Amino acid sequence: MAISPWPDEHHVCAACGFAFANFTVAGVVAGLPAVAAAAGTLVINSPGRMRTPGPDGTWSAIEYLCHLRDVFVSSTIRLHRARTEDVPAVEPMFNDLRALRFRYLERDPAATLDEVDAAVAGCLEEIALVRDWERMIARLPGEQRTARWLARNALHEGRHHLLDLDGLLTQE
Repeated sequence: MAISPWPDEHHVCAACGFAFANFTVAGVVAGLPAVAAAAGTLVINSPGRMRTPGPDGTWSAIEYLCHLRDVFVSSTIRLHRARTEDVPAVEPMFNDLRALRFRYLERDPAATLDEVDAAVAGCLEEIALVRDWERMIARLPGEQRTARWLARNALHEGRHHLLDLDGLLTQE
């Protein structure tokens, strides 16, 4: 499985329009709970479609919901490490491996929504502890990002995958 490189600190996502530089940390803090709430609304309104695969073999809605949870968990851990270690090397998320090994397709949507809420709460708690947003982490060789980027990326991933959920759960 190839690991995609992270976008840069000023990335603008062509698919969802998220512009990293447009978000302050306060904007991230305001946006993360809204992502969890919007995911909840989508899931509650379309419970019968959660396991339907996406077009061309993309993930189902439950798989995207599990991925959202894991993004917020991973972001929390990465922010903690950025805050407490000097340029820690972090693991890639291995998204497809997680979906397979942790049996995302078998997860209960209501329980996963609770986990998304808990993961967002934990991420917000960690964000509140960060004092130096220029602290760095590393992942792939030559790939370093700031703590600020980590927070922004958590919100980007959330908003981006809300569009995936919406497309899967509201399609006719």
